[in-house]
Amino acid sequence: MTPTSRNPNALPIYVQIAELLIRDIASGRLIDGERLPPERKMAAGLRVSVGTLRKSLAELEKRGMLERIQGSGNYVRETGAQNSVYAMFRLELPEGGGLPRADILSVDHLHKPAHLPRFGVSDTGSRVRRMRYLNDTIIAVEEIWLDESAGQIDRHLLSDSLYRYYQHQLGFWITRAEDRVSVGALPEWTPAAFTGRPGDTAGYIERFSWSEKAAPVEFSKTWFDPEQARYVQRLK
Repeated sequence: MTPTSRNPNALPIYVQIAELLIRDIASGRLIDGERLPPERKMAAGLRVSVGTLRKSLAELEKRGMLERIQGSGNYVRETGAQNSVYAMFRLELPEGGGLPRADILSVDHLHKPAHLPRFGVSDTGSRVRRMRYLNDTIIAVEEIWLDESAGQIDRHLLSDSLYRYYQHQLGFWITRAEDRVSVGALPEWTPAAFTGRPGDTAGYIERFSWSEKAAPVEFSKTWFDPEQARYVQRLK
């Protein structure tokens, strides 16, 4: 995986690398006590400078997920508390992990259509449609609705992490979510670059998300290719 800054609002490269390593630890691809490769070799594999990699490793060290032993190397410390930007992103590559990315297809401010389930307190909301990747693999398309009471989404300020956008731009946090996983037909707006075509059967996730308020502020629908990604929920 090559970190990217193609989006001017994307996470900094060193944060992307830290998040990738956190997801690898959570998925078991990196295990407690494992020694990471030498920094120069690791940086070359990620196509970043050693300085950028060291900033990423410093982030993990601050979170108690890495022990740096002088003269010996960097060792994984699995604490069970990843505190990741993508902590609620449940899709992983079949082998585990993968850094989430997104291509924004559209952002609109609309009256909620009648077929949406009830959520929030407003009759209007922001609708975001995106195509999702793990590393460079296309895995899903999604439609997210944010209730107008929580604020309006500005496409020009969006980053790959919508929950981070909520925190930094709208001033609220998603504190919990409820997922309902099944299968469903890909929507008619599925882009040609996706692995399936409109109407094809895919994995399907409906999610209700809450901030500190009683009613959920967000409702989302995700269609994913089960050959490219797995839904994973870990209990610790």
